[in-house]
Amino acid sequence: MSEDALEFFRHNHRAVLATYRRDGRAQMSPIVQAVGNDGRILISTTAASAKVRNIKRDPRVSICALTNGFFGGSAQIDGTASITPLPEAMPTLRFVYEQISGPHPDWDEFERHMVAQVRVVVAITPGGPGPAPGA
Repeated sequence: MSEDALEFFRHNHRAVLATYRRDGRAQMSPIVQAVGNDGRILISTTAASAKVRNIKRDPRVSICALTNGFFGGSAQIDGTASITPLPEAMPTLRFVYEQISGPHPDWDEFERHMVAQVRVVVAITPGGPGPAPGA
């Protein structure tokens, strides 16, 4: 993984996340992401999502960030994902929101929504084994 790719992710929040289904086929999800201060790619999603189920079974992922206009560049990072549930995830959920959208007008309301939606954080550590053979 190059520093150039990570820098592209810092400035382009729209991406497609690829995880692996039980049968080995890719499952792709459009997402928004932020880059944490530690260089991990951070995603807010619901605990019941297919991407979370897939990551729990196989933590290898690939993610491709795109420009907001879709055309004009992209960067891919392969890595290993981990999942952090609430309540531990709340500070990171706030960080992700702020990196993508700026300060929330009512953080208490934001936290109520995160709890009601049963949100988790998916954190992708760049590097690692990459895609599955034959994928």
